Amino acid sequence: MSVEMGLQTGLKDRTKKARVILADDHQLFREGLKRILNMEEDIEVVAEAADGVQVLELCNTYKPDIVLMDINMPIQNGVIATEKLTQYMPDIKIVILSIHDDESYVFETLRKGASGYLLKDMEADTLIHAVRAVLDGHAYIHPRVTGKLINHLRRMTYLDDPSMMQERAEARGAQIIPSEDNPLTRREAEVLRLLAEGLNNRAIGERLIISEKTVKNHVSSILKKMKVKDRTHAVVNSIKNGWISI
Repeated sequence: MSVEMGLQTGLKDRTKKARVILADDHQLFREGLKRILNMEEDIEVVAEAADGVQVLELCNTYKPDIVLMDINMPIQNGVIATEKLTQYMPDIKIVILSIHDDESYVFETLRKGASGYLLKDMEADTLIHAVRAVLDGHAYIHPRVTGKLINHLRRMTYLDDPSMMQERAEARGAQIIPSEDNPLTRREAEVLRLLAEGLNNRAIGERLIISEKTVKNHVSSILKKMKVKDRTHAVVNSIKNGWISI
């Protein structure tokens, strides 16, 4: 399973520089990020914020493509700012910057609308790679956090018993059927749950009593419906969209 989501080497179909806002209460850290980003021909830092309230004000003024946001800021932290920004300006991409490698922080920010999570001791190449991946519509989780993320996914409770899945869905007044919000079929949802546990196609087939080829077809269908290129990205997006709870 890949430890990086949305591997891209450049921005797609962009004729102008991607506009970036930096949000962190440490000026020296912002200056370092600004220097790295502005060295790229396709990226431009247009504004800087020191707290979550400033982020919203600057986004309203500059309409950036992406915000790189510290999770711990005064007045209003990055989690609250992410939630509000997603609500009022959903087209703006958000990448969280953090010193915390605890998976609970990752899930919380993903739920609030972030598309990426980076640790502050990242390499410059990682920063650029993450920004471009998110701008291209992918998610990016710092590789050092991904292992903890997958382990946490294995403890999730949703779909842990396939025989009870439909019963729980009906109790919520929902159905596990293809729809605009949840395009996966019941069987695809079962396969996705086992992917999150780290099982390969053969093991999934043995668990569900279906052929390995059938599993492969289900996986391909899942990736196509979710418009992602790898299994990890599919699992992360399913949590972000609320199709899997933990």
